[in-house]
Amino acid sequence: MRLYLTVNLPLVLLLSLPTAPLSAQDIVTRMEHEHAGDAPVASPAAEAEPAVPVVGAEVAYATLDDRAIHGYLARPAQGTPRGGILVIHEWWGLNDQIRAMADRLAGEGYAALAVDLYEGEVGTDRDAAATLMRKSLGRQEMLDENLRQAYGFLTAETNVGDVGVIGWCFGGGWSLRTALLLGDRIGAAVIYYGRLVTDVQELAPLDSPVLGFFGELDGGIPVATVRAFETALETLQKPASIHVYPGADHAFANPSGTRYDEAAADDAWKKTLHFFAEHLE
Repeated sequence: MRLYLTVNLPLVLLLSLPTAPLSAQDIVTRMEHEHAGDAPVASPAAEAEPAVPVVGAEVAYATLDDRAIHGYLARPAQGTPRGGILVIHEWWGLNDQIRAMADRLAGEGYAALAVDLYEGEVGTDRDAAATLMRKSLGRQEMLDENLRQAYGFLTAETNVGDVGVIGWCFGGGWSLRTALLLGDRIGAAVIYYGRLVTDVQELAPLDSPVLGFFGELDGGIPVATVRAFETALETLQKPASIHVYPGADHAFANPSGTRYDEAAADDAWKKTLHFFAEHLE
């Protein structure tokens, strides 16, 4: 396991940062702070084309409380997908940015299903996103079932073998949750600055390798929490590679946001593609 980190904070301040697990509502409050003045604003960097032609469509992948849940399924226009990936949105919801990320993964040869844990709603400003995140975190059993059905749909619809999961922000935490929930059915889990579990007993069921990306300046997922997560995984001898980018903030990989860090985002994306290529067939 490797931790890449340059710390510019005073040591006494770093050591004083909390490592105790935060409640779901505490996480939302921190995300509100991290996204102060932020918005999912379109930018040229968000329009990167897939490496090869892809096809994508809205699909009904789950049924919850007798209601169809719709997501976005992208796959290569030609050939058989090399594997499947569950794509979990940020706190904004399943918007065009996340569909574009599914397209980019499809352009690398995967069948990528972008799920919708907000069940049709999308936040366009900080207050709306916080409301949606709070609402969803109060329904964990429903979100678990959402993801179980998403996995079942992806594997049945595309006939893929190995399946990975990736998520950003809110979705980063749910990427880890999906790996814990589905066990050996998940072949690789990628976490971009999401809520972490640091308790060894809670992490014990983890069966997939983990790749994690975090920003040094992220006050919502502080470096001390990342280190506690790393230590717990090392204790359990779980395979993981954790990267903390100096000078990067929360949501540094979102090209449609105001905290985009091109250098960190590009490096994380290259590592993400290498990781999936290594673990998914």
